[in-house]
Order: sequence, then C-alpha cells, then structure tokens
Amino acid sequence: MIRLIRPVFRTIAALALAALAIDPASAQEKEPTEGWKDTAEFSFVVTAGNSETETLGFKNKLWRIWERSSLELKAGGVRSESTIVDRRAVGTPGNFSVQEDEQTDLTAESYYFNGRYDHKITDRFFWFGSAGWERNRFAGIDNRYNGVAGVGNTWIDRDATKFRTDYAVTYTREDPVFESPNKTNDTFAGLRFAWAFLHRFGETTTYTNDLEVNQNLDETDDLRADMTNSVAVAINGRLALKLSLQILYDAEPAFDEVDLFDTTGNSTGDTVLVQLDEVDSIFTASLVVNF
Repeated sequence: MIRLIRPVFRTIAALALAALAIDPASAQEKEPTEGWKDTAEFSFVVTAGNSETETLGFKNKLWRIWERSSLELKAGGVRSESTIVDRRAVGTPGNFSVQEDEQTDLTAESYYFNGRYDHKITDRFFWFGSAGWERNRFAGIDNRYNGVAGVGNTWIDRDATKFRTDYAVTYTREDPVFESPNKTNDTFAGLRFAWAFLHRFGETTTYTNDLEVNQNLDETDDLRADMTNSVAVAINGRLALKLSLQILYDAEPAFDEVDLFDTTGNSTGDTVLVQLDEVDSIFTASLVVNF
C-alpha cells in the first residue's frame, strides 16, 4: 500500500507545483460574487448479468458569500451493493437443471454533513468555526461528531489560483461500531491543520487539492489525515465532469469483529476483534451540476 501511495503523492506534488507555475501574471485579483450558490455531484454505476453491482454517490455544496464573511454547508455519501450468484446443477450429467441463489451484500457505505463559517479580519487573515458529522461503518465509525474553531491565512486569492491554510483546536466524539480495546476515551480534544488549493487551467479545467490533518491530544498516536485531489472539466456553464481521489489515513484505525476458526478450519463459535487497515482510498467519477 505504501508503494502505491508514494507515487500518488509525488504526482500530487508535481501537479501542485505546475499549477503554481502556470501563468501567474495573467491571474488578476477578483472579488467574490455575493449571494447563494449551489453545486451538486452525482455518480451512479450499475453492472448486470453474470455479476451485479450498484454504486451510488452524491455530494452537495451550498454556500453564501457576504462582503467579509461566508457560510458553507456540505453533505455527501456513497453506497455500494454487490450481488453474488451461487449456481448449482441438479440431476445427471445428461439431464440436469440449474438452480441459482442470489445474495446481496452492502460493500461500502459512508455519509457526512458539515458546516463552516468564515469571517475576514484582514484580506489575508480570518477566523472560522465549523461543526460536522460523519458515518463510515466499514471503517469502523458508526458516528463521529466534531466541532472546530480556529484562524487561517489566505496566501493566494486570484481568479486562477487560490491557496489558504488554517489552524484550529477541535473537540471530537466518536461512536465506534465495535469498542476498541486500546482507546480509553471516545471524546477528546485535538489540533487541526488544513489547506485548500485551487488552480484553473484556462476556462474549462480546474484542479483542487484539499488536506486536513487531525491530532488527538489525549492519545498522541492517534493521527488522522484526509487528502482529496480533484480535476473538473466544464462541459458548459452548468455541467462539468469531475474525477476525484480521496486518501484517508488513520494511525489508530477502528476494529472489526470477525469469526474465529481453529487450525483445522472449523468454526469455534467465537469472535475476535481485528484492527482495520490504516489507509482507505476512494476514487469517483461524477457529473457536476452548478446552480
């Protein structure tokens, strides 16, 4: 997994440096347009026949800009199901019938909702507050609530390129699917560092890179990171096609409950807790609708 991640991060760094270097002189200062705006993303994949899968994803961003402040609301989710067909023949080699049993399982499901309010102190310095909720049962999280308060810097704010960083204190409450034998407290304070980078290539293509790193102050080994890279290509003023790669890292991942078998392969009737992987990746291709 590390061998896969390193080239991805090298590519991300190269794209970011290239984006900063492309035609900076032509990017003129542009004041944001006040008022409400909304962007929705939809993705849907279906396979049928010998194998059946259904994957549905959505994201929505609603925001309002005032002269020196802004409000942003985000929601999204992904749900994937797969159907396994178990076939067996009944009869003799020359005369048989085929019977099929289908079993549909949920293979991925995650949802989130968060809101953020920003207010400019100066053109380069701002304070903000945010709160959110997320659920990812396949990553071991039934509910995670968080509150964030902090300050940040706007380093670049041009029409073609934007870059900001922010630094905050956090308060988090987690409800795991299965209680971890290592974690002693499901509510904890933390520190957060984040950045948001955007660069437009001409009139149709936009690259974004968003990073968020959270440090648990109660358990210093508990570090989480979330990086999303996206490329959107406009079809017209309302529609765009978007590719996104999200990488989630958790130094202290949650646990899953699995059945226990003996050395001969027979079930013991017991279950044990097994720690999940540290890294998850989510790749999406979606249609973006701007309102």
